[in-house]
Amino acid sequence: MTSSPYLVGLVGQGVGPSLTPALHMAEARAHGLNYVYRTIDLNAAGLTPDRIGEILTWARALGFDALNITHPCKRSVIPHLDRLDDGAAALGAVNTVVFQTTGTVGYNTDAPGFARGFAEGLPGAATSHVVLLGAGGAGAAVGHALLDLGTAHLTIVDVDVERATTLAGELAARHRDAHVDVSPSDKLSILLPSSDGVVHCTPTGMADHPGLPFDAGLLHPGLWVADIVYRPLDTELLTAARRAGCRTLDGGHMAVHQAAIAFELITGITPDADRMSRHFRTLAT
Repeated sequence: MTSSPYLVGLVGQGVGPSLTPALHMAEARAHGLNYVYRTIDLNAAGLTPDRIGEILTWARALGFDALNITHPCKRSVIPHLDRLDDGAAALGAVNTVVFQTTGTVGYNTDAPGFARGFAEGLPGAATSHVVLLGAGGAGAAVGHALLDLGTAHLTIVDVDVERATTLAGELAARHRDAHVDVSPSDKLSILLPSSDGVVHCTPTGMADHPGLPFDAGLLHPGLWVADIVYRPLDTELLTAARRAGCRTLDGGHMAVHQAAIAFELITGITPDADRMSRHFRTLAT
């Protein structure tokens, strides 16, 4: 074991069942690290999200090295940090806070996590025109990643048109060579036949929100389908997509790679992402 132990936490609502602690600690053991990862469930602790600043202060005082931040604190944590890296600043959201001697630094590993997972699971996939379904925090991260990967035309679809329009403006401002637009969900029947791929970034398909985000009849073999939901890994959408002959990408790819990037930010050690993926898939089944 190393002489420098790590204490890491995950802050958010309903984080008790998260696979992240087990994933981090297993990889740490493989590197001979003394690494303890604990969940800080706001609901279980009776804490409201607006106390995130206090939680940061407590965590630092208690000797935590870092915190992962999830819903609903990814944006509200920002005013309480000393510095943001460029990726977190661009997204306006933080999912990893590292306590450094010079202060608290916020990062976002979701966008690079999706990008690495996409390259791993859908190598060579065309990205000229991609439909992004969902304009929330996860959708924003995926949108940035797709445009960084070279998507020329990104269409955002969300039931909240105002939210989709805001995200489109933010993405277009950062990626001026790309065309970013918004479309209502009832236009998917027009969009999907001429698109290269679709990324699903809403809760539909999760264990507590079963179902399909759109009519499976719109799926066709020329379309790749990515889902960021990872519990279950085989969502109804991915099952239907494979049945229709589509290439697919499950949410485990993004989940593992964003965790791997966070692990490296916290420890300075490059993890074995393949090993983390194998372990993740045993946990997720």
